[in-house]
Amino acid sequence: MAKKSFLDKLSDLTKIQHRAAFTNVDKHISQLNFETHFAELAAARYSCRSFSDRELNPDKVNKILDVARLAPTAANRQPVHVWAVTGADALERLHKVHAAFNAPAVFMIGAKADEAWIRGYDNKNGAETDAAIVATHIMLEAADLGLGNIWIGSYDPAKIADVFPETAGYEITALIAVGHPADDAGPGPKHEARKALGEFATVL
Repeated sequence: MAKKSFLDKLSDLTKIQHRAAFTNVDKHISQLNFETHFAELAAARYSCRSFSDRELNPDKVNKILDVARLAPTAANRQPVHVWAVTGADALERLHKVHAAFNAPAVFMIGAKADEAWIRGYDNKNGAETDAAIVATHIMLEAADLGLGNIWIGSYDPAKIADVFPETAGYEITALIAVGHPADDAGPGPKHEARKALGEFATVL
């Protein structure tokens, strides 16, 4: 039996919560092994810098986009747009300004500041934070689908805007390259380097 994806398990959970015939919901929820699956996924996901030339199934692209759409944003303003760069012409345009590890798909996340929630105390605009949450959903869903991915932070926003006029009005805050990992792909030497929990977090 094929392993269920994170999105499939979420759907199962929703069905359980809405099915009145279940008298012991906690038992059924625990059977999904929800917590363990996410912890394993978060630990296994790494920044993939080498992709195969295998094409990406459009269904997987749509699944990634749908999970990105579910990402929480401040006041549910959703001041974000995602462009899935997968077509030959679009990839050629992107490669003129950034190689993106030659991934078969690159998700460009744009934030629109004038549509975002603003914190009243200090006028902090939430657009970039919202976009970062969307980008994280994209990476984790891609990993759950067995795909390699990497958040690309080093790029020239002006050049991206020039070759993609479709993004006008948005600040491109992240490029997420996604595809099937190449045979030589794997975690980098710093992948498992983490601060000790006591240094990283404080319980007050």
